[in-house]
Amino acid sequence: MKFFVDTADTNEIRDLAATGLLDGVTTNPSLIHKSGRKFVEVVEEICGIVDGPVSAEVVALDHETMMKEAAVLRKIADNVCIKVPLTIDGLKTCKALTSEGVMVNVTLCFSANQALLAAKAGASFISPFVGRHDDNGFDGMKLIEDIRLIYDNYAFDTEILVASVRHPIHVLESAKIGADVMTAPPSVIKALFNHVLTEKGIAGFLADWEKTGQSVL
Repeated sequence: MKFFVDTADTNEIRDLAATGLLDGVTTNPSLIHKSGRKFVEVVEEICGIVDGPVSAEVVALDHETMMKEAAVLRKIADNVCIKVPLTIDGLKTCKALTSEGVMVNVTLCFSANQALLAAKAGASFISPFVGRHDDNGFDGMKLIEDIRLIYDNYAFDTEILVASVRHPIHVLESAKIGADVMTAPPSVIKALFNHVLTEKGIAGFLADWEKTGQSVL
């Protein structure tokens, strides 16, 4: 499963990229606002840090303006992936862009039927929001299971990009189901390293090492 990080904080992205675990980055208008920086400037910097897809979202609601915004974003770097909402105009834009060989991430997916539509429109990625799904009384991971089944039934090339990931269990369940990608905040990715027995083991080794009175250097 590919790991994308969901942030516009370039320092966090550099830190995670150094681990070799990072396959791409997702951003959205809220994350850009949080960064306090100019949209195009942030995306350009991110594209210089990672080689994989960097999702940059259009903010227009009509197809014509979405295409104009996408034209600007495509010029930033070759690894920019245009992010569009799961609406009729969003899927029109998706079809037009993917027909030109442009990567498109269709976002704000909350049903398997929506995911089916995005795949038929040629989406490179579909982003179902599991955390928000859970928040509203639905089963986010069941949604991923349904999408995986449908995509496998018809051999769609669209990759399932699990979004709105809130905790490590979302990551684990996504991997077990067979999602292609997950995108999570830096804090969630870093939490994957944590285990009480790992910490206990390190503490024990260090205590024994100190008793030897030796130094590696």
